[in-house]
Amino acid sequence: MATAKKTTEAVKEEVRYLYAVGRRKTAVAQVRLYPVAADQEEPIEHVVNKKTVAEYFPTAALQTAFHASLEKTGLATSFRVSVVVRGGGVNAQAEAVRLGVARALVKHDELLRPALRAAGFLTRDSRAVERKKPGLKKARRAPQWAKR
Repeated sequence: MATAKKTTEAVKEEVRYLYAVGRRKTAVAQVRLYPVAADQEEPIEHVVNKKTVAEYFPTAALQTAFHASLEKTGLATSFRVSVVVRGGGVNAQAEAVRLGVARALVKHDELLRPALRAAGFLTRDSRAVERKKPGLKKARRAPQWAKR
């Protein structure tokens, strides 16, 4: 009876998934990394907003941005990625996912931080569109001045 209780406590302490948030412009990506057993033979499915990566990010550049953190650390086959991403455009969403995955990997293993930092995957790009001011045509563009 005591051994059964110990095993259930061990299961509770086991990490189900690693969670992190990545942001870029107005895009916010909530990333979950689920550990995959080493003996699992079926291919690993990564999901973005209930779609596969190829469906959600159609171009190769966006898919590369999605997989960049996992490929850099060599853990591409160790985790199944599930992402909920909102806001922004597709490029900003892909970069937000890349940051979120990198942050979750650092939670998994702190020794990955220097490699991810050197690749620039842990830097939050805080640039966003500047707001439009009253009396101007755009954020900084003034109306054309006419002498007469």
